[in-house]
Amino acid sequence: MTDLRESTSPAVADGVPQRRELLTEIPGPRSRALHARKQAAVADGVGTTLPVYIARAGGGVLQDVDGNSLIDLGSGIAVVNVGNANPRVVARVTEQVQQFTHTCFMVTPYEGYVAVCEALARLTPGDHAKKSALFNSGAEAVENAVKIARVATGRDAVVVFDHAYHGRTNLTMAMTAKSMPYKHGFGPFAGEVYRAPMSYPFREPVPISGAEAARRAISVIDKQVGADEVAAVVIEPIQGEGGFVVPAPGFLPAIAQWCTENGIVFVADEIQTGFGRTGTLFACDDEGVVPDLITTAKGIAGGLPLAAVTGRAELMDAVHAGGLGGTYGGNPVACAAALGALESLEEDDLAGRAAAIGRTMLDRLSALAGQHAQIGDVRGRGAMVAIELVVPGSTDPDPAEAARISAACHQQGVLTLTCGTFGNVLRFLPPLVIDDALLAEALDVLESAVAGD
Repeated sequence: MTDLRESTSPAVADGVPQRRELLTEIPGPRSRALHARKQAAVADGVGTTLPVYIARAGGGVLQDVDGNSLIDLGSGIAVVNVGNANPRVVARVTEQVQQFTHTCFMVTPYEGYVAVCEALARLTPGDHAKKSALFNSGAEAVENAVKIARVATGRDAVVVFDHAYHGRTNLTMAMTAKSMPYKHGFGPFAGEVYRAPMSYPFREPVPISGAEAARRAISVIDKQVGADEVAAVVIEPIQGEGGFVVPAPGFLPAIAQWCTENGIVFVADEIQTGFGRTGTLFACDDEGVVPDLITTAKGIAGGLPLAAVTGRAELMDAVHAGGLGGTYGGNPVACAAALGALESLEEDDLAGRAAAIGRTMLDRLSALAGQHAQIGDVRGRGAMVAIELVVPGSTDPDPAEAARISAACHQQGVLTLTCGTFGNVLRFLPPLVIDDALLAEALDVLESAVAGD
């Protein structure tokens, strides 16, 4: 069956027609067959949000093995900012694969690794001397940022925030707030990790400014840890998995300033927010915050596994030779992909495109919230936007409503994701290359799903 609300957009991106088209139920028979194979061969602990198996993707569309074309509002969790098959990424990766796929940079180095580090020094916030080290995943980047901060300061304590998500390694699980599914049953966790209250405007009992929220957090750190014991404060400028929590203006600069005054390494975890996602190159840029260290991954390499810690040269150089690295860190093919993705980010002004996407989404979602009392909050920046679902007339989280809406969107060919400490947030992360017609259609489907049509 062809969905009657199939898009009429004639655009094609990366060889994929930019339209929503449903030929079977979701998931279709071929996807269901593949999912049966998955259940037999893949550990149950590896979950799947929507078991449609993808054959091709590009622009804002995911095309499955049954021929269905879905609108993508997930971007592989903010990974394919530049698209799933960006021509610059494809060309550079193809050329690199034909030359060599691996040597290990720690054994016999190559130019691509150096070029990525040079680009990160130029693009990340601040004009100070910077250096980088490359890794495979966001969790690895965060863990290595903590290692660097501890060596540089001679201190042990690490401060993170309520609702934070930093990864799935033992240390980063300790840094992550939410238990299920990320931490449950996996302890004991690494020590010397402390949690401070986040600025979460929607859930403040009494509205407070960002500066006031920062003073509250600093007071907790001073009393429960002691500033002179803290090696690093690690924070997502906009929290991701925790619910797309945007702190009140002034919160981030005040925390950063306090870190500077107390010799604490301020680490911005920009793994989800980086590379144009929030309408600026990095979310820290919105308030002019310059972190000592910044961790990046996800959008850095157009879908290939790569991550980085970039920071003040004197901090990065505090670690002894051999103390940072890994067999695959900065793989040459991933570095080639990153150079293509970063070229597209700059030359196509994808940060500007993200800002435009954000204006469209926030306008539409704010109007929708005015019509439906279960939408308690609309928030976000750039192409990182969310709605928080609540029991009408209260701020009580309603995860069942979030799940219902998301499932309804899936059945109509729009991929959405949920998140949040309470599981009640719908998050929207469209590729920055999605066209206006496709985005508008996705929002039409969302509006119908919220209304229960």
